[in-house]
Amino acid sequence: MKLSIGIVGLPNVGKSTLFKIITKNEVNIANYPFCTIDPNVGVVSVPDDRLDKLAVMSSSAKKIAAIIEFYDIAGLVKGASSGEGLGNQFLSHIKETEVIVQVLRCFSSEEIIHVENRVDPVSDLEIINTELILKDLDVVTKRFAKIDAEIKSGNKQAIKNKEVLAKLKEILEKGELISDFKDEIIVKELQLLTAKKQIYFLNGKSEDVSDALKQKIASLNSTYVVSDLGTVENIPELIKKAYEVLDLISFFTTGEEETRAWTIKKGWKAPQASGVIHTDFEKKFIRAEVVSTNKLLECGSWVKAKEKGLIRIEGKEYEVKDGDVLVVRHS
Repeated sequence: MKLSIGIVGLPNVGKSTLFKIITKNEVNIANYPFCTIDPNVGVVSVPDDRLDKLAVMSSSAKKIAAIIEFYDIAGLVKGASSGEGLGNQFLSHIKETEVIVQVLRCFSSEEIIHVENRVDPVSDLEIINTELILKDLDVVTKRFAKIDAEIKSGNKQAIKNKEVLAKLKEILEKGELISDFKDEIIVKELQLLTAKKQIYFLNGKSEDVSDALKQKIASLNSTYVVSDLGTVENIPELIKKAYEVLDLISFFTTGEEETRAWTIKKGWKAPQASGVIHTDFEKKFIRAEVVSTNKLLECGSWVKAKEKGLIRIEGKEYEVKDGDVLVVRHS
């Protein structure tokens, strides 16, 4: 399972700087709008000290971390949904991502220009979300216009889709996000932007972040990370929050050949989790030998954990937990 995150925001708020810090890739950073025309894509290893410790314990030849793809999207401006500032092109790049990280500039600086000629992160947030809403409204309206023809053709799902599209249209016309509908089939099919989880990256120091901004983010049922982009201290927190908002967890496999972290949805059962290792494992799953990372590390080896009776045998109904170490038995 691959996690992808789109970094968005107005021009000159710190998007490309954040991308550079996260991925340690050189990207085109300049003090004017639209310097980034195509999305920069960086693949990042998910930091996890459990993986590191397991690899040392097993003397593994290879250590393979879970990965996240970060997309650095060029700066959006007011009117992006209708093509202003090449906005349509940039908004289309976000469709493939699971999470949107919206960078908001909270610090003041006379040296770095602001496209709106002021520093007001609450207003910036509203501009970006409005453009996402307008883009979705355009997509939903166009699809709604075709839905009756789909119903007449005998498409049973189209009846449900019409009901959902009508609700989406009503919500978007009110200027609201549609995150409550993220699991609907038609929403996934259309890859609607405002159904995606959002994390707000507040570029500045804690004292730069107003209560009004915190309240605005809370009203959207979202979360945030505060970080001065001159440092990297909160980058792991950003990745952790991405896992949290998507209900993702990690389990591990370990041995002399390799130690590896695997990303799955919270609540997946052992056969589903085994399927990310190899697709055949899900269909041919028999059982799994399971122990928590902490208990395994305390014992110092799989053999010692087994001697102490800490290795459990779990069947098809077992729900894999974050930090589990698995050995899958299959036919």
